[in-house]
Amino acid sequence: MRYDDTPYNDHTERPRKPGPIRRFFRFLGRAINWLRVTLSNLIFLLILLFIVFALTSSEEPLVLPDSFALTLSPSGFLVDEESYVAPVEMLMNGSNESFETPVRDLVKAIDSGRQDPRVSALVLELDDMLGGGISKLEEIGAALGRFKETDKPIIATGSLYTQEQYYLASYADEIYIDPMGSILLTGYSNYRTYFKDAIDKLAINFHVFRVGQYKDFVEPYIRNSMSPASREHNSEWLNQLWGVYTSRVEAQRQLPSGAINDYISQMDSLLKAVEGDSAQLALDSKLVDGIQSHREREQMLVERFGHSQQGEGYNGIGYQTFLADTDRRQSKEADGKVGLILATGTIQTGEQPEGSIGSETFIQRLQQVREDPSIKAVVIRIDSGGGSAYASEVIRSEIEALRAEGMPVLVSMGSMAASGGYWMAMGADEVWATPTTLTGSIGVFGAIPTFEESLDKIGINVDGVGTTPLAGAMRLDRTLTPQAKAIVQQTINHIYDEFTSMVAEARGLTQERVDQLAQGRVWTGATAHELGLVDQLGSLKETIAAAASHAEMDAYEVRVITRPLSPFEQLARQISRSSVSAFLPQVQQSQWLSQDLKRQLAPLLEPLRALSELDDPRAVYARCMECLAP
Repeated sequence: MRYDDTPYNDHTERPRKPGPIRRFFRFLGRAINWLRVTLSNLIFLLILLFIVFALTSSEEPLVLPDSFALTLSPSGFLVDEESYVAPVEMLMNGSNESFETPVRDLVKAIDSGRQDPRVSALVLELDDMLGGGISKLEEIGAALGRFKETDKPIIATGSLYTQEQYYLASYADEIYIDPMGSILLTGYSNYRTYFKDAIDKLAINFHVFRVGQYKDFVEPYIRNSMSPASREHNSEWLNQLWGVYTSRVEAQRQLPSGAINDYISQMDSLLKAVEGDSAQLALDSKLVDGIQSHREREQMLVERFGHSQQGEGYNGIGYQTFLADTDRRQSKEADGKVGLILATGTIQTGEQPEGSIGSETFIQRLQQVREDPSIKAVVIRIDSGGGSAYASEVIRSEIEALRAEGMPVLVSMGSMAASGGYWMAMGADEVWATPTTLTGSIGVFGAIPTFEESLDKIGINVDGVGTTPLAGAMRLDRTLTPQAKAIVQQTINHIYDEFTSMVAEARGLTQERVDQLAQGRVWTGATAHELGLVDQLGSLKETIAAAASHAEMDAYEVRVITRPLSPFEQLARQISRSSVSAFLPQVQQSQWLSQDLKRQLAPLLEPLRALSELDDPRAVYARCMECLAP
């Protein structure tokens, strides 16, 4: 038998018939290949079916009971804008876990629950909240204060209250703590990591150019300790914010002035008196109203609000479910819309995902405003310590151009709007801040590290020729020449002059007065209002209402202007939010580093992270590192 078409004769070696071992492995290879192709096709078909199901299925909306307790259970960090999540990660991690909670959703749910007759009470479940800053807590607290004006009670439950959690819990009519729990009040601080000795040991030449006595951003790279000027103004705003915290909590809990500071300063002796029982200390100090185990809390809530529709737990409806129901029931009659643009994170050039502010991305959002004739006014919510000076000016000028077209533009400052964040705000008609916003920090700096001495230590040298003295002068492996240093410093001086001049014009102040308020110094929103650096004090909700008033709208909707998603991002988001996501393989991220530990490490790692973001080729920044808002 012939196995191929190769001609042969008596002098040609005839092909031999494959042996049984070779035939077995051939069969095995074909079987494996068939199985691989079949499985791949099946997986592809299953994914295709999931996608079709996600796009075509319409889940029946949950019918809420006639009476229920609204459950507020924020998770992770409080934010103005949720950070970008890659589509693949969104699919693999599912949509049930979130380490960020938008403040606006919580405020909207509280205010809607206040007016909804079905809501009989508000239950705060705060165990999963990791923090978010006093300014954000203030906005939620103000909404809780409005809710308390009704006869509906607020109940706070928790196993252990952190400082941020307890701030919100203090607005409750009743606070319950676990027998093994405690209230972790410590006060505010601003400790930073300084790298000068390490930089010297690594023989890195860190060239710093700045204008402003208080520009703290560069201190970790040129000092081993906090400068007296930095210590002065950081102490001032920290004490102001802590004063807000303690006064609010003491007022809500009807405690005497100074009670919170006494509780902290005497905690060791107070604990000794109760034999180390933190929960009992909290009760004796009137910080809580009762000590209950998890089972006892659940039983108490069931007795007061009944069983849930599913028969498990108390009759409570989560705020996200409640908001979805509220949105379906709301009347859509409005005079127009207020566009809301969220600007969160470091200011950079180009296009940037959510969690950063990209100049090109921001321009795209403004273009969406121009293309929507129903938008009559715009509010820009800024939560940023700054970044690229060039990108900040691009954004400011684009905001000013939108105003010139007749669109009212108001800025609402979140936890911080400093340096480049404040620069951006100068393009608006009005600037609003919360009393605890960190703002100002009007200053400019440049930072260029060079590694010529580091390379020399390991035997690497750089040499060559250039056509001019500046050719190759900005290489990181060469010494920065005196001419190059002079050029950068003069550029810094010019941009600082432009910054203060622009602020003076926008705020109706003299440039000399702005220079006195500038110097890179950080102010709280309350002080900035007194100094004329902002127009009004108020929350995002109040800023939006003011913008609608500017546009002469009595009834209005709010449209959040988001970055346009790619088709793949839209598909991933739709699948992750549908019931189909339950069938997809879930990849859990390693939990060896908890979210709370990451939060504690953030101040330690911030100088390194911030250094990695110094990517502007102009090497000129308006950035506030000290604005790590507590």
